[in-house]
Amino acid sequence: MVVVVLAATGVWNPFPAVWDWVDRSEPISEPDVVWQQRVGGTPRSVTIAGETVVVEQRTRVEARSLATGTQLWERKADWSAVAGGDRDPVVVVGKLLVKGYEVLDPTTGATRRRDGDAVAVWTYRNLLLDARCVDATDCTISAWEPRGTAPLWTAFVPGVRSGLLGDNPGLLGTRRLDAVRVDEDVAGPEAVPPLLGFPIDGRVHVLDTATGRVLQNVEPGRDERLSVVGGRLLRITARSQDGTCYFAISGRDAATGQETWQRAGVNLRTADNAGCVQREDPQGARNVLIGVAPDAREAVLDGYDGRLLLVTAAGQRLLAVDDRYALVRAADRRAVVSHELGGGRVRWTRPAGAKAGAALTPYAAVIADEKPSRLVALDPRTGRELANLRTAANALAVGPNGMIIGEGREIGYVRFGGGAGAPPPPGDGGVPRPGGTAGVPSPADSCGPKRELCPG
Repeated sequence: MVVVVLAATGVWNPFPAVWDWVDRSEPISEPDVVWQQRVGGTPRSVTIAGETVVVEQRTRVEARSLATGTQLWERKADWSAVAGGDRDPVVVVGKLLVKGYEVLDPTTGATRRRDGDAVAVWTYRNLLLDARCVDATDCTISAWEPRGTAPLWTAFVPGVRSGLLGDNPGLLGTRRLDAVRVDEDVAGPEAVPPLLGFPIDGRVHVLDTATGRVLQNVEPGRDERLSVVGGRLLRITARSQDGTCYFAISGRDAATGQETWQRAGVNLRTADNAGCVQREDPQGARNVLIGVAPDAREAVLDGYDGRLLLVTAAGQRLLAVDDRYALVRAADRRAVVSHELGGGRVRWTRPAGAKAGAALTPYAAVIADEKPSRLVALDPRTGRELANLRTAANALAVGPNGMIIGEGREIGYVRFGGGAGAPPPPGDGGVPRPGGTAGVPSPADSCGPKRELCPG
């Protein structure tokens, strides 16, 4: 009895090895991770920000060293998001239903900039946007460099308050394909698109992110849904006739309103079965759209000019897509195949189970498989294996040299084989910069957001 009491009160520990075993977590993968830590609560999001790992939880945010997993700082916050790239990341934090936000240094947690008026914030790899309102119908949107101290531009809009609160409220773009055991934001922040579509009072305000100019203020027609993808304003029509839905897509130049391309018969999965009412954004990523052709084969379209970049074979299914590649489940459901968009060239093939999920990031293609449960990271260009883990954990974040996986409150860092992942593609992760900057044409330019139509 004396031994038990002394041990329980901490006066004396006669069994140090036993207590060490109780406190130590089981490894979440095989082979083991570089480090494994238990965080204070189940993560809502995890982001690699330079040399740190930012973990958002329900009521707080914390940062840990990417090298060791040691906690660097912790703050109370209802929401947080990461802006900036690998060399200039920042953490943006705020409270629900309270105006304002703070921009923090990811390594020290020190406040770099404080704002007391904004009602919403959008975070990108190369830009931070915020919105503030004098009243419900008089608002401004300002653009900042991630570590900037003065706005690059300010745009006036009639109102953003309704439904647009906190961090990264939904704009009219694309929605990603889901992947089991792969977090939706595994790739981290992306570069700001050339155009953004703000839904305000039943209308869509199209904003040029290079200049801050509002190019269009459009009300959708009765059978239409509007979306802003690849530097174009898309008018998507779904008409009910003969017991089915008939779809048509029109790509418009946002500066002039003129139609630049159109395509009929491709279902972008925006409508449900109740009278062809469109309640969803089209599926896709960055500048590309995913649709279903009349023969039930899936297709990838360029949002800028409407070109068919890929049409799958019968029985194949798209798992992930970005501006460069598409990951497709083979018709026999035994492999994942990587296709290069535009030419259809097969880059690589990887054996995988029938229920495998996949995601594309600038540094790795991630495949989550079952029976046995595995996470595999591959070079998206060549298919070279970067990591192969036997684990039931989820892929939470991917960076240049490794990825964060997690299960419950446990997170761990996996270093890619050879010490580095795939080299990032040109143009800051393969994502076009805002129209009119860094050699990317403005929306009215016929070159296209990737200059794919320009000579040379």
